[in-house]
Amino acid sequence: MVGVVGLEVHAQINSTSKLFSGSQVSFSSPPNSRVSYFDASLPGTLPVLNRRCVEAAVMTGLALNCTINMKSLFDRKHYFYADMPAGYQITQQRLPIAVSGLLIYSHLGGPKRNQVISKSIRIKQIQLEQDSGKSLHDEHQSQTLIDLNRAEGQLRVDANVSVHRPGEPLGVRTEVKNINSIRHLARAIDHEIQRQMELLEQGGVVQNETRAFDQKTGLTIPMRDKEGLQDYRFMPEPNLPPLLLYVSGRVPAGLDPSQVVLVDRVKALLPELPGVRRERLVEEYGILPEHSYTLVNEDGLADYFETVVKATKAEPRKVIGWVVKELLSNLNQQNLKVNQSLVAARALAELLDLLETGHVSSTAAKVVFQELWKNPEKGAEKIIQEQNLGLMSDAATLQIICQKVVESHPEEVKAIQNGNHKVLNKLMGQVQKETKGRADPVQVRAILQELTSS
Repeated sequence: MVGVVGLEVHAQINSTSKLFSGSQVSFSSPPNSRVSYFDASLPGTLPVLNRRCVEAAVMTGLALNCTINMKSLFDRKHYFYADMPAGYQITQQRLPIAVSGLLIYSHLGGPKRNQVISKSIRIKQIQLEQDSGKSLHDEHQSQTLIDLNRAEGQLRVDANVSVHRPGEPLGVRTEVKNINSIRHLARAIDHEIQRQMELLEQGGVVQNETRAFDQKTGLTIPMRDKEGLQDYRFMPEPNLPPLLLYVSGRVPAGLDPSQVVLVDRVKALLPELPGVRRERLVEEYGILPEHSYTLVNEDGLADYFETVVKATKAEPRKVIGWVVKELLSNLNQQNLKVNQSLVAARALAELLDLLETGHVSSTAAKVVFQELWKNPEKGAEKIIQEQNLGLMSDAATLQIICQKVVESHPEEVKAIQNGNHKVLNKLMGQVQKETKGRADPVQVRAILQELTSS
């Protein structure tokens, strides 16, 4: 059997006011402190469409490769619940703002997780919809309070899940409601697919029902029968005209272009999308595909990387090693975001320049990086001077140290002379240990090769 999943994603638009009123949007405001007369459904109040929300919907549609409807309609979805005092919700049922999209995404797979695997998801539609209020349940006093500020759920997902055998019609679906995180969404879908498969294999029947996801147990539990749901009685919204979009140069006479939404202008503001950026990073800087995923998936890391690359003489392939290893490990250890890094991009670029010009060894450079993390106000060059971490390149001094290492490791020397040249790396490590990572590795290798050749 295989599972089939459809997602209804409710995403809150990043706007300063609500979709149909001038009430301000402010997270964690006191209950009912951001409520206009329209939000409270007082008689005679009318909706006023927020232009910023329309532009955000168009941008989302373009990002998801949708067809943008230059004319879309609003509808009323009737239902009675206390968080929607008007008795209906304004939505876009018949003709939404965007349709028929495609989300193409990639992930790393294969035995070594370095193979790029691309997949696609069909997007049925994107619609603008009035946000309901929030119900606050007080179990101690057996009452429910309503906050009409806004639901304040930045992301909420309803998952429709069914299973069927390949070649057979789709199975009966269930809807898992109000999932509030990506991790919980994955757990809910996995459990529901497994539950339906086990039920059918035991001769049972999947019910067309609404279920909830229990975060503690990781199980889905029944809520209500979908057959008992009321008819939403969709009808055209009489207080809102059709939503018309335009493109530059085709705005009808009498309309001010600055007062309408122009699709081409919104498209010009579209940021570089993740997939496009990953491809550019690989092509422009010659980094590995798996590194491009790390850069793009970690918020702000790609910007940090590119800032360092532009400010240093070091090759991008060297920069990526420092960013994904040294920087990320420090951030993860302290649970910090990239914009909270204690080592600025330009500070890392300065350190890499010193490494490139031979002022410090790679081993000592890592020590300098950790000191920069502890003392962000100091520069790399100052730390090198204070702690005497500069590259040791005096030939006579290195000759003495290498001679000492060779004399104290006769077995390794014998192995090298017998043809096992990899052992030379061990002796180099001992020299670096003696010099606290300051020795010039090129000179050290040449000296050791000469001392162990006979």
